[in-house]
Amino acid sequence: MSCCAPGAEMALDLDRVTSVLPSSQEIKLASRSLGDDIRQTDLSVPAVHCAACIQAIETALGKLDRVEGARVNLSTKRVSIRWRGDEVPPFVAALGRLGYQAHLFDPEVGEKDRTLSELIRAVAVAGFAAGNIMLLSVSVWSGAEGATRDLFHWVSALIAIPALAFAGGIYFRSAWNALRHGRMNMDVPIAVGVSLAYAMSLYETINHGDHAYFDASVSLLFFLLIGRTLDHVMRERARTAVNGLSRLAARGAMVLRDDGTRDYLPVGDIEPGVQLLIAAGERIPVDGKIVRGTSDLDCSLVSGESTPRTVALGESVQGGTLNLTGPLTIEATAAAKDSFLAEMVRLMEAAEGGRAHYRQIADRVSALYAPVVHLTAFVTFAGWMAATGDWHRAMTIAIAVLIITCPCALGLAVPIVQVVAARRLFESGIMVKDGSAMERLAAVDTAMFDKTGTLTLGQPRLVNASSIDSAMLAIAADMAAHSRHPFSRAIAGCAGFAGEPKVESVSEHPGFGIEATAAGSTWRLGRRGWAGARAAGESRYGGTVLTKDGIIVASFVFEDALRADARAAIEQLNNARVSVEMLSGDTAAACGEVAATLGIHHFVPALLPSGKVEYIETLAKDGHKVLMVGDGLNDTPALGAAHISIAPATAADVGRKAADFVFLRESLSAVPLALDVSRKAGRLIRQNIAIAIVYNTIAVPIAILGHVTPLIAAIAMSASSLLVIGNALRLQGFVLAAVTRAPSATRSGIRASVHPS
Repeated sequence: MSCCAPGAEMALDLDRVTSVLPSSQEIKLASRSLGDDIRQTDLSVPAVHCAACIQAIETALGKLDRVEGARVNLSTKRVSIRWRGDEVPPFVAALGRLGYQAHLFDPEVGEKDRTLSELIRAVAVAGFAAGNIMLLSVSVWSGAEGATRDLFHWVSALIAIPALAFAGGIYFRSAWNALRHGRMNMDVPIAVGVSLAYAMSLYETINHGDHAYFDASVSLLFFLLIGRTLDHVMRERARTAVNGLSRLAARGAMVLRDDGTRDYLPVGDIEPGVQLLIAAGERIPVDGKIVRGTSDLDCSLVSGESTPRTVALGESVQGGTLNLTGPLTIEATAAAKDSFLAEMVRLMEAAEGGRAHYRQIADRVSALYAPVVHLTAFVTFAGWMAATGDWHRAMTIAIAVLIITCPCALGLAVPIVQVVAARRLFESGIMVKDGSAMERLAAVDTAMFDKTGTLTLGQPRLVNASSIDSAMLAIAADMAAHSRHPFSRAIAGCAGFAGEPKVESVSEHPGFGIEATAAGSTWRLGRRGWAGARAAGESRYGGTVLTKDGIIVASFVFEDALRADARAAIEQLNNARVSVEMLSGDTAAACGEVAATLGIHHFVPALLPSGKVEYIETLAKDGHKVLMVGDGLNDTPALGAAHISIAPATAADVGRKAADFVFLRESLSAVPLALDVSRKAGRLIRQNIAIAIVYNTIAVPIAILGHVTPLIAAIAMSASSLLVIGNALRLQGFVLAAVTRAPSATRSGIRASVHPS
């Protein structure tokens, strides 16, 4: 169930990591910069287990000075804290005051989580005890009286004691931990209800009463533990995907020093700038650039594509890819915590952490649960005492109310669907930042696509190199070597640039091109309108040009390939009642060719980055929910301005960070697939919330009126939680239309003639 269980979660093997709490210096070293003087620290908090835990932690941390925000991920038991300045806020101490022991995240510790084993043992003990007590109760219900009835009651009491102590210890430890730190959680009323049911039964047994509820107290634990175990299993399935990525990552690499010596460094000690020797069969530990060697890479871990990728000098490689055929020397361009693989892990872990609208509603209701339940039970007891004067009957009914009002179904309604949906997307090569992103994607009515690198693969080929003067091509290649733009890489690769500098003072202007100086002249490579237009017969020049002091000296024409399934993806979005448009910095002619091939009926050409933002903002003012799909540095403002955004894994780093979804494979079918999953997840969440509300609307009045015994209350409450979990699992069985590939959507050559956005 969605209830706190520090006792259970503390079954982690934490003796070596929590014996000494992390110091401020250790926390600072483990944190990562987010820019603007903001850093983020991720702490593992094994005891967090419900909405009440989330609210208590996020509220307490949010009140600390210099803390910009805190987010709890229930599946990974991780708290992500964003803070400002050089001095580390005392968030470890703040968590300690709440009763949550925290430590810096360590993947190897996470693998030693024995919570599931303890839950299974607890379920077995509670089930064995409940079954035997139920058999004895049947004899009592069948008419056993006198000494025989009392004997069965005493035997039931003895059987219940170890069951409550072992299986119930999960709830009792959690409740005691919360109360002694001055807070409430969802386990407090459960512990109270179970204790009262046993105490009432023991009172009846001592006084030779006709009825005892040992079966109710033990059966309640049994059903609660079943629900909690299923919840844990579902969350573990989400964690397994993350742990799988982490376990497959390299643990270190051989470093080549400046003096020619070599030594092995763990992946955490590798810094940008060092050279790494990667033998065939080894995984690349961090993002880097090849400085020597040629090989084939297995990129399936980070992209899901099984076809090996051939790489050579100057190409970028990503951490987590497997070197297959030849030795490579790479220069690290990022630390392990900032590499592509680490970013994908963080995206997967964040999938459940967002505060979507439905999640906020469920969390607020769950946070009010403990005081409302206790008040309802007390009022019920007082009312029945006033009406009948029978304290025994009043107490029995109050216990039933206490049990049946547990909002476990409501607490599970949203997160369990988000966990299943995030796992389904991950299996299809799509990473999602948080649950709120899925909610926003489900609401879109307009999709905007960038052209180069998004609708196309962004791997253009220069097709008119033979007609360009070799000296001008060499200058262009020198300038292009300073840019990661797809057209720049095509120019540099075609000219075979070897690194001898021909220009100086090179600077890149995103969305426009590259500017440099050489021998007193100003050279520009890029968008024709920005680079220059003074040339004889200028109509023969394309949109990407090289200029010297404003005079065009060369023009470049490229050929690109469409992404797999691009046309099929557009058709599926149209069938889903989403209007599809294309935004590009290209000329109208080039955009029209791509649009006609893909069946896009509306496009806006020749847009600067600011123009894309203005266009999206105009649509938003008209009430449209816009999805932006883009990949370039100059798409970043548009990705941030849109209601929701998606980027391919090949996008620039800043573009991936700005996007809400990242798809790892070449196929553009990821976009309608993500939309399909998000919409179905939204429907399941609404159904789950409705189930929880209907359950409480019907069950609580019946219990207050005295028509429910504690045993029936336990069964009803657990059944509602199991129903919610089962409904969420339906998402695994949905057939997603977006995965169907159309033969007509295979790659085709598309000519473009500008430096696109």
